[in-house]
Amino acid sequence: MTDAPKLKIIIAKPGLDGHDRGAKVVARALRDAGHEVIYTGIRQTPEMIAETALQEDADMIGLSILSGAHLELFPRVVDELKKRDMADVTLFAGGIIPDEDRDKLNKMGFGGIFGPGASTHDIVAWVAENASKSGATAA
Repeated sequence: MTDAPKLKIIIAKPGLDGHDRGAKVVARALRDAGHEVIYTGIRQTPEMIAETALQEDADMIGLSILSGAHLELFPRVVDELKKRDMADVTLFAGGIIPDEDRDKLNKMGFGGIFGPGASTHDIVAWVAENASKSGATAA
């Protein structure tokens, strides 16, 4: 048994972006690190993502996007989480996100932002470092 918290993490692909290889790789790395991971699949609406997070009692949500619609879709996910009284869920993101948009996403609540070529080890480490912020308890 380990004292490290086991998290319930949602990995989601908002919008019409159909490229999900990176999201699947991240989901597997987090699962292999001992977390419970729910991958929602492609073409998820912000409402669907927030509802899945609510139903699954998620500790964290990772959004993956390659379409460039992050400034349109990510705030809608945040709004849907607030509607469900889930504003305390830890958020992170990955995909094609220009450097100039990172501050905007940080202000929305996205703590970790991982671009192309990001190491799964770095993502897993970020999740572990931010586990306490999610309110998770040791498994």
